[in-house]
Amino acid sequence: MGMKGKVALGAVVGIVVIGVVSANAGDDEKKADATDKGSSASAQKTPRTKKDSGKAGAGEKAKAAENKAAFEGDGDFQVGTDIKPGTYRTTGNTDDMCYWERAKNASGELDSLLANDNVSGTSYVTVKASDKVFKSNGCNDWEAVDTKAKGSPTTKMAGNGGMFRVGADVTPGTYKSTGNTDDSCYWERAKNAEHGLESIIANNNVTGTAIVTISASDGYFKTTGCKDWQKTG
Repeated sequence: MGMKGKVALGAVVGIVVIGVVSANAGDDEKKADATDKGSSASAQKTPRTKKDSGKAGAGEKAKAAENKAAFEGDGDFQVGTDIKPGTYRTTGNTDDMCYWERAKNASGELDSLLANDNVSGTSYVTVKASDKVFKSNGCNDWEAVDTKAKGSPTTKMAGNGGMFRVGADVTPGTYKSTGNTDDSCYWERAKNAEHGLESIIANNNVTGTAIVTISASDGYFKTTGCKDWQKTG
């Protein structure tokens, strides 16, 4: 995300998507090791499930449904068949090695991309019923998230922690991150985890000190390459 100066929302998000593609491809003429990166994982992999308990009846069906909501961090998954629409989370990723992609078809072409990202830390992604394929490569396993569940929100965030769910992972309020250099710190307030242009409420690349007020009505806060954030008000 190495951009100089404050830029318009569209430009920042454009760099998020295009930057991911070029970062994975290593050649602007090639499309997507970004897209290929996802498709290079075995398409034969299936969602991770736990062993059956051997118990029959409603309990077993509920267990199977719960297990179906978790899937591996490597593979191509058909929406509605391999995975259900919903919001998913992967955690503990390092060095932007986790790549995910929402796609409107399985052509593997650049215009099939709906959204994508390289992740350090945590990522939340909402897979919609209209999506056809979800690709994941180099990520830790994904788990389904109950977006209505209450968490234990904190007043501190790791500056390269990825995404935090407002009200569940992080408390609303004003946060400060100091000592950032070379516009390497990127933050984003988002309505949801769809990762589209319309998802963004506000964002910026920062050198020096960053101060952001996270509203209780925000869905998520994303931070990459920043120094740690501390609530100041």
